[in-house]
Amino acid sequence: MDVFADLPFDRNGDPVFGAPWEARVFAMTVKAHEAGVFSWREWTDALGAELANDGENAGYYDHWLAAFETLLTAKGVAAGGQLAALRDAWEEAAHATPHGQPIELDKGLI
Repeated sequence: MDVFADLPFDRNGDPVFGAPWEARVFAMTVKAHEAGVFSWREWTDALGAELANDGENAGYYDHWLAAFETLLTAKGVAAGGQLAALRDAWEEAAHATPHGQPIELDKGLI
């Protein structure tokens, strides 16, 4: 299985993201790896496992995010409940924010 088959690249070979959150989770993953939170082998194993379980027919970066959250939980960086609460707060804030305005979470959540 070629896990990079659907990853978009521009004509220079650089990744292209369909939404800003995709670029953010990509960058957070790279920074977490560079900080020693997990090895690249652990990352590729987590992403590969997530891509293999494509029951929901999710997009590539949906799988990427799920793998990243799985590793953060497994490494004790964040509890699953914390990640779920933050995801819910983000979604609520996004729906409440007028188009074109920055999304802001309640200050008490961060």
